[in-house]
Amino acid sequence: MSPSFRPRGPKNVPPKSAEEIDELVRKLRGEQQRPENYREKSLKLHGWICAKCGREFELSNLHLLTVHHKDGNHNYNPPDGSNWENLCVYCHDDEHSRTILADYLAEKDKK
Repeated sequence: MSPSFRPRGPKNVPPKSAEEIDELVRKLRGEQQRPENYREKSLKLHGWICAKCGREFELSNLHLLTVHHKDGNHNYNPPDGSNWENLCVYCHDDEHSRTILADYLAEKDKK
């Protein structure tokens, strides 16, 4: 007899308790906030100064200081901060535009 590919009925899964649901919500919220933690760590490790232009920041303009991942991998966030450098938004934009320009020129040289 050939296997059946018909959809199966719902499994009898017991409903979760309120405590289990609360724990799941806490876990999901924690995972959502985790990527932002590297910014706070980088600011503590490297200070409130742009690594490229040397501009110093205060609390009022700290939102203009960003964290640049040196290797381009936003998922690689070592606790020692070796993959991060704090760059102002202008230097950060410049850093990424240089990469785009380099890729464009490399393609042009291949032709």
